[in-house]
Amino acid sequence: MDNGTPCALPPRDELSAEGVRRYLRHTELRVEHVSSITSTNTVLKARAAGGAPHGLVLTASRQTQGRGRLGRQFYSPADTGLYMSLLLRPERPVEELGRLTACAAVAAARTVERLSGERTQIKWVNDVLLHGRKICGILTEGSVSADERLEYAVVGVGVNLHPPEGDFPPELRGVAGSVFGREIIPDLRCRTAAGILDELMDLYADLESPACLEEYKSRSCVLGKEIWLLQPGQKPIPALAVDVEADYALMVRLSDGTLKRVSTGEVSLRIRE
Repeated sequence: MDNGTPCALPPRDELSAEGVRRYLRHTELRVEHVSSITSTNTVLKARAAGGAPHGLVLTASRQTQGRGRLGRQFYSPADTGLYMSLLLRPERPVEELGRLTACAAVAAARTVERLSGERTQIKWVNDVLLHGRKICGILTEGSVSADERLEYAVVGVGVNLHPPEGDFPPELRGVAGSVFGREIIPDLRCRTAAGILDELMDLYADLESPACLEEYKSRSCVLGKEIWLLQPGQKPIPALAVDVEADYALMVRLSDGTLKRVSTGEVSLRIRE
């Protein structure tokens, strides 16, 4: 029997441009949202080439062709994650792409920790881990001018906030994880997007700050560990991760004792068990 008391609507976690802007401190950013897209990075790069302005953000609830580093796919099912890209026009050397990726990792780590209360780690160079599982990946791409300076950079961030229906694909089980369980948390995706954007823009204001580098290193799950360096078409190379340098290249010691500097675009790595 209706007693005249309105029924409480179930909480929603809708992702929208308006919702992100509601939580955003950096109001100079222009946020656009689409429900489904091939890849936020791919689309935003095309728009950047067409003259889109610095500070344009594209968010999506689902990607059909999500991409990661070194040509890998990024699993992007509907409504369980946050997928977004930010367009920057830094007018800086092309080497700054690695720095942007690292700053985005720190921004994502800070935001996830604030929302979840859980401690995260960063796996060089672009993965954020929670309880040893990857919950966030970052892909930074750009266009380079004739004098080898960035015409633009697109920083793509994908965060697994909830486990997908039916679990992750078999090849990702044991590797990928999510920040939360299946419970619906109102405005979670909007708050996550705004948090990452705000933290990244704060760091972007002083890209060469040693404080960001030290924070990145303090979160590293790689430093001091035995690892495999992985290059397409080559045998894995055993090494010890020694340090992360000022430009976020990884310094490793090979089995013969020599030091090798590994740039972010060359290889990926796997921690040796």
